[in-house]
Amino acid sequence: MDTAGAIQESTMSGGLAGAGPIGMSVLLLLIMISIWSWAITVAKWLEFRKARKDSEGFSSIFLESRNLSRIEDSAQRFDKSPLVRLFRAGNREVMHLVHEKEYDVEDLSSVSAALRRAEIAEAARLEKGITFLATVASAAPFIGLFGTVWGIMTAFHGLSQAKSSTIQAVAPGISEALVATAVGLAAAIPAAVAYNYFAVAIKQFRSGMNAFSSDFLLLARRSMQRS
Repeated sequence: MDTAGAIQESTMSGGLAGAGPIGMSVLLLLIMISIWSWAITVAKWLEFRKARKDSEGFSSIFLESRNLSRIEDSAQRFDKSPLVRLFRAGNREVMHLVHEKEYDVEDLSSVSAALRRAEIAEAARLEKGITFLATVASAAPFIGLFGTVWGIMTAFHGLSQAKSSTIQAVAPGISEALVATAVGLAAAIPAAVAYNYFAVAIKQFRSGMNAFSSDFLLLARRSMQRS
């Protein structure tokens, strides 16, 4: 092990060894929320990658076919796409109107409402778990700061009881404070980066869903005119 690695390991182990119950609780809390935020990040990244891939495939079929029945048959292959769920919601409403034979092709407000409800539901599904990342990004530094303040208080307490003002009297508390700060930042920074990435991705998904809703209404109007 090189010198830098040995110093880092010694600093971490010393900080953990010198941590009291409060300091250890802060460190464990930060570690747990960091692990959980990483789990959410990986899961959402895989989900968004699949949703983006399926959306591209489904969009190609939608633009090429322009036939609601054929598109419905092909939609099963792209089930992870938000656009597929929008299409199914809008198509169900179109089929209902055609079956009832009570519709005005110039007024498809019920279809538009169905698409809007599906879009809101899909946005909520995509955003699930993202708010936790934002919470970690904003709260973890303050939790670490609490551990830092507590460590400094421990250091001064040790100094007040020491017979001589030496580095050994304050080292455990200072080490605990620095470790809490480092762990807090280590939890907050990846969560902040992940949240910003997913926030942009969700905005792109919502823009795509909005454009798809307009295209679907146009296709539905033409299909119902031929019925």
